[in-house]
Amino acid sequence: MGSKYAERRYIIIGALVLLGLIFIIRLFFIQVMDDSYKLSAESNVLRHITKYPARGLIFDRNGELLVSNKAYYDLMVVPRQITEKMDTNKLCQILDITKEDFISRMQKISKYSRFKPSVFEKQLSDANYAPLQEKMYLFPGFFVQTRTLRKYPDNIGGHILGYIGEVNQVAIDKDPYYTQGDYIGASGLEKYYEEDLRGKKGVQVVMVDVHNRVKGSFQSGKYDSAAVAGKDLILTLDAQLQEYGEALMKNKIGSIVAIEPETGEILALVNSPTYDPNLLVGRARSKNYSILNNDTLKPLFNRALMSSQNPPGSTFKLVNALISQQFGVVTPTTRYGCQMGYRAGSFRMGCHSHPSPQDLRGSIQHSCNAYYANVFRNILDKKGQTVSENFQDWRDLVVEFGLGNKLGIDLPNELSGNVPSVGFYDKYYGEGRWKSLTVVSLAIGQGELGATPLQLANMTAAIANEGYYITPHLLRQIKSEPGIMHGKRHDIPIEKEYFKVVKDGAEKVVLAGTGARSKIPGIIMCGKTGTAQNPHGEDHSIFIAFAPKENPQIAVAVFVENGGGGNKFGAPIASLVIEKYLNDTIAKSRLEFEKRILEANLISGEKSKK
Repeated sequence: MGSKYAERRYIIIGALVLLGLIFIIRLFFIQVMDDSYKLSAESNVLRHITKYPARGLIFDRNGELLVSNKAYYDLMVVPRQITEKMDTNKLCQILDITKEDFISRMQKISKYSRFKPSVFEKQLSDANYAPLQEKMYLFPGFFVQTRTLRKYPDNIGGHILGYIGEVNQVAIDKDPYYTQGDYIGASGLEKYYEEDLRGKKGVQVVMVDVHNRVKGSFQSGKYDSAAVAGKDLILTLDAQLQEYGEALMKNKIGSIVAIEPETGEILALVNSPTYDPNLLVGRARSKNYSILNNDTLKPLFNRALMSSQNPPGSTFKLVNALISQQFGVVTPTTRYGCQMGYRAGSFRMGCHSHPSPQDLRGSIQHSCNAYYANVFRNILDKKGQTVSENFQDWRDLVVEFGLGNKLGIDLPNELSGNVPSVGFYDKYYGEGRWKSLTVVSLAIGQGELGATPLQLANMTAAIANEGYYITPHLLRQIKSEPGIMHGKRHDIPIEKEYFKVVKDGAEKVVLAGTGARSKIPGIIMCGKTGTAQNPHGEDHSIFIAFAPKENPQIAVAVFVENGGGGNKFGAPIASLVIEKYLNDTIAKSRLEFEKRILEANLISGEKSKK
């Protein structure tokens, strides 16, 4: 028994000796071999300077620079390193702040951390930085850190490009990359492609003497890391077309969206009123944002993606013309008469004066309401199914055109528009208590339908392509990576031959129909006018178009609030955009026409002065 206990004692003693040796070796490594602990011990004479990367540049499809960087300087402070020798009055004088302001800032910064660097004064320009640089030795605990802010050379595309802003606590908690005082994409492409654009921060560790003077790199930069610049983006956008579109929409409210049908690449995305993106850069950003945000014309509102409650009007007749053929209720030769509108019992839907009766092509050319009221009711009253079942089949094809759902563009805050459901009408009228006549306003793009200008442009591209669209997108390429970005293809289950008939009708709209005032010399353009009813004033002017008819290169949707009929402002603007893109210039015969649109002011009274 004794020998057994002796063996156990030796085992326990051996284990304790081994454990002690491990601690001794580890302690030796920490105290003698590992410089990182020496670094921590000497932190009172070391300064960790964050090296901020240059944010990625942004170019248009032709290589024109849209977003660049400009150097600014942040005055940083480490509260623990401030000494009694600091010349507070001199610092306040240079920064043009009061002593009370200095104390208030320091109290707030110290609550965050006394040991970590914090921003005391941000975004100093070269002119502000120069007098400060000469006196830094008077301000122990303070140092200057170089930053870059955005610059927009062309002053266009504010809603597309977006802006950056100081990161908030929510973003810091969500992503440990960010710390207080960092900047982050706050809207537009700056926000959507933040991780690509931001790059990667680096750090430089330097030694500082008691006079706040940098004495050199610590241990020859052993603990430094280089900043990695953000990725440069090449957009699908055509900067010249974007600038021209913004000029056409000056003093008007609405938007223009232009898409290359074959690729889904967005050529222009115009919002009006717009704003100069340079206003939201630097120290004046907060003030300017407040002014823009309180403007009654809502210049910060992205109408192209977010105006989702406006009905598409008669532009939607092209969709019903296609669906009615697919359902077999209409052929190209089907005719309906129109006596200034459609009548069914006491119900009446008005229409304008035009030759009657019309076939399918003519119904598009003259935008006949009566024709589409008949067609739509034939779809919903088709034998073999209930009205609700036929309506569901109709709706299923409508959403195939990208309506009623978000398209998935690479911009934040896109809205889905609205294509009403069977459930909506069952809830509103009662199940089985609504008929085709109840919802006949959908035949002409009115009623509960809602579509964004982006969706209308995408719908137009689908018709131009005769049965498919590519998810619209703004990023063409990441400059450092090979290959062009491609959106997803969406095929619409409608026979291709039906699109040809509709395109013929859309061509007639421009040649001798409701959009005849907008013919382009030498270009076969297909289009469709639309009028969105507005109970609060002048109706909204809508026009969709694509050109050329064969192998179309551009599809456009124009929405002008309070612009009247589609042929009044929508069609002229769309035709000028198309002509500018395809010909790079406007024909001499159309210069007066162009001047009238450029100078038109639909914002009257006090609003026009803003």
